Amino acid sequence: MTPAARLSAAIDLLIAVESTPRRPADATANDFFRTRRYIGGGDRRAVAELAWGVVRQRIRLDWWLHRVKCHVTARMLVAADLLLGKGLAVEEVMAAFPGGQYAANPLDALEERLLRQLDGTRYGPGLIHPAMPEGVRLDLPDWVLPGFRIRFGERLAEEAAAMEGEAPLDLRANLLKGTREEAAAALAAEGIETAPTRLSPWGLRLPSRRPVTQTKAFLGGLIEVQDEGSQLIALLTDARPGMRVLDLCAGAAGKTLALAATMQNRGRITACDVSVPRLEGAVKRLARAGADNVERHLLEPGDRWAKRRAGQFDRVLVDAPCTGTGTWRRNPDARLRTTPVDLAELCIKQSEILAVGADLVRPGGRLVYATCSLLPEEDEHQIQAFLDRHPDFTLFPLAEAWAEAGGSGAAPSEGPYLVTTPARHGTDGFFAAVLQRQPQG
Repeated sequence: MTPAARLSAAIDLLIAVESTPRRPADATANDFFRTRRYIGGGDRRAVAELAWGVVRQRIRLDWWLHRVKCHVTARMLVAADLLLGKGLAVEEVMAAFPGGQYAANPLDALEERLLRQLDGTRYGPGLIHPAMPEGVRLDLPDWVLPGFRIRFGERLAEEAAAMEGEAPLDLRANLLKGTREEAAAALAAEGIETAPTRLSPWGLRLPSRRPVTQTKAFLGGLIEVQDEGSQLIALLTDARPGMRVLDLCAGAAGKTLALAATMQNRGRITACDVSVPRLEGAVKRLARAGADNVERHLLEPGDRWAKRRAGQFDRVLVDAPCTGTGTWRRNPDARLRTTPVDLAELCIKQSEILAVGADLVRPGGRLVYATCSLLPEEDEHQIQAFLDRHPDFTLFPLAEAWAEAGGSGAAPSEGPYLVTTPARHGTDGFFAAVLQRQPQG
C-alpha cells in the first residue's frame, strides 16, 4: 500500500471504532482487517499504528480541535495527530492527503485553515498546552482523577505518563512443559530473545514485540502470553498440589492455566464463568498447556451449583470484572469507553461476587480478590466493606503471602495489598488481597 492508502485505511478504521463505541477497539480492528485481507502484515501494522496514535491521544486531540472550533472527524483527528503528535509540518500533512483511488481525499480549504490554526497555537513540541485542564494534560478522563490522586499522590503525573506507553509483551513459562530457562532457550532457537521478568519466577519479557503465537514453543504449550502482573495474582493464590481450587471468574482461563502449573496437575481446579464463548475458548488453551486437572462450569441464573459446594475449596480466586484502569496502556480506547456509571455498576457486581466466593471457601482456606483496576473504589474499599460484613475472614498480610507462595525477595508493594503499576513495576496495574477464613472451633 502507498502511504496515502495506509492513511485512508487508518481513517476508515477510526470510523469503524467510532461507530461501535461500547466495543473494544481491538475487536473492531480484528474484524476490520479480517474483511480486508488484501492488507498485508506490514501495511496492517502501519495502519494500526496511525489509528492507535489517535486513540491514545484522543482526549488531547479533542481538546485541540475544540480549541480552534473544528468539528471532530476521523480525518481531522488523524491530521491533528500528524501535526501535533508526530511533528509534521502543515505542508507535509497536506501532502499526506493527496486524494485519488484508494487514498484519503485532499484536505479542503476549511480543514487546511483549521490545521494552520493548530500549528500557530502550538506551545513547544508535542500535544501539551499550558491552558489544558489537568485531566486533558494527563490524558485521563476527569472521573478517575479523585481515585488516582488517592492511589498515586505526587506520582500521579509519572503514572499517567507510563499509562500512555506501549505495554510490553510478557510470556509465562508453563511449568507443566518445562522451566523458564528451557522456554527462553526454545524461543532463542527460533530467533526470539527474551529476558527473565523481575518479579514473576515464571515470566519472560521480549525487548520488542514479536509474533510468538506461531512458534513451536507456543504451539507446544511451553509458553503462554500473560502480563507479569497477572502472573503475580496466580502466584499469590498459592495453589498447591492436591488442593481443591476455584477460579470463579475464569474467562478464557489465563490464570487457571498458571494455577494448574503450580499444582503440578494434582488436585482439582474448577473454572467458572457466566460466558459460554469464554469458557469454550479455554478448551484449546487447556489442552495445549497439558492442564488435565481442570473442569469448567457455566454459571447461570438460578444455578444452585455454588450452594451445593459451599465451604469445599482450599483456594477461591475472584478475578473480578472491573473498569480495567490498570490496563489502559494496553487498551487505550477503554479510557474513552468507560464511564462513572460503569464504575458504580461494577462495584455492586464485585461485592456480589465476593460474597459468593466467600461462601465457597473452606474453614482455614483463602479467598484471593483481584482486579486490573487502580481505583480504590474497586480495590481497598471493596475489601474493607467485605471484612465488615464477614467477620469470619481476616486480611492475610501481603509479605507473608508473598513469602509462602515462593516470591523472590521482598513483596512488590508495601502494606497489606498487592498493587502493581506501569511506572513502578513495568507491569499492568493490578490489585490483589489475600483473605483467610478462620478455622472452625
